[in-house]
Amino acid sequence: MSNQKRELLKGNEAMAESAIRAGCRYYFGYPITPQNEVPAYMSKRLPEVGGVFVQAESELASINMVYGACATGARAMTSSSSPGISLMQEGLSYIAGAEVPAVVVNVMRGGPGLGNISPSQADYLQAVKGGGHGDYHLIVLAPANVQEISDLTYQSFEIAFKYRNPVMLLFDGILGQMSEPVILPEMQDIKIEKNDWALGQGGKQKIIRSLFLSPEDMLERHNIDLQKKYEKIKRELRKFEEKETSDAEHIFVAYGTPSRVCSSAISTLRESGLKIGLFRPITLWPFPDAELRELFQKVKSRNKDAKIFVVEMAKDQLEQDVRLSISYSFSTDNTIFSLNKLGGAIFNEEEIIDFVRKIVSK
Repeated sequence: MSNQKRELLKGNEAMAESAIRAGCRYYFGYPITPQNEVPAYMSKRLPEVGGVFVQAESELASINMVYGACATGARAMTSSSSPGISLMQEGLSYIAGAEVPAVVVNVMRGGPGLGNISPSQADYLQAVKGGGHGDYHLIVLAPANVQEISDLTYQSFEIAFKYRNPVMLLFDGILGQMSEPVILPEMQDIKIEKNDWALGQGGKQKIIRSLFLSPEDMLERHNIDLQKKYEKIKRELRKFEEKETSDAEHIFVAYGTPSRVCSSAISTLRESGLKIGLFRPITLWPFPDAELRELFQKVKSRNKDAKIFVVEMAKDQLEQDVRLSISYSFSTDNTIFSLNKLGGAIFNEEEIIDFVRKIVSK
């Protein structure tokens, strides 16, 4: 890999190019900051590879265009930022209910409401708990750097089609706008996936739908089948990263940009004698709860007063999954401490360090 050419790209640009290289040939979207580089990039690049770019009249239109394209077996996607993703929730529920593979990207900004164009992580619960109506789940992937944005985007289409489930890439506006060297993946030319379920394939009439009017013998059975699939995804798809955890006596839990700041703070804290590590979930759904629990068991064995510091640019959203994960085996009283930034505010290393030292010294 070291011999491969590195390119300096924004996160949004790396995501768009990687989607094209993964075989995406259909993009439907609507402009909104801080993800505007994505439709701009797609409008130029897709015609060059025989693809189709459509600037829809709204986010509602774009998500339903994705639904239609993906129902034929096409690799299609959309992207937006927080308010735009909110408008897509009905369509996302339809796509999940119809078991149509699709890729959706949310480059998060400050809220609620129109908020601002600064980076945020306040869409966490919307993404991992469904967001729209009904019992369904998106597969949610959370990159922490531009290379990972590229890699996870490339993988997301394979994951979507493997499980016939929508995949969301969730990252904040800093990662979308920042530029870093990236090695892009190889180009694939997959315009249409060959699948028995897809419309227009196999010579048989098919109906793709999320409407099942009989609750007892149709919709309930469909929901039960969906839940079985979700359990399978939970068993097979759990991604996370650990840093400096082999001897840790406390741990950070963070994803996206805050995880990078925590990673930097670890060195300073360790230099002062405080052994702390980082647990970074990469799949936000399914959340790697068993892995976090196992790690904390080891940390607790080294330090009976071990703390978990949840650092997020939202109000206790990631913390809810951390607390659920730990509460199976441990009391969460005097164990989990949250440091939050709201409305697009950004952490610096010093305030994270000061927060940890204040809690540990009590």
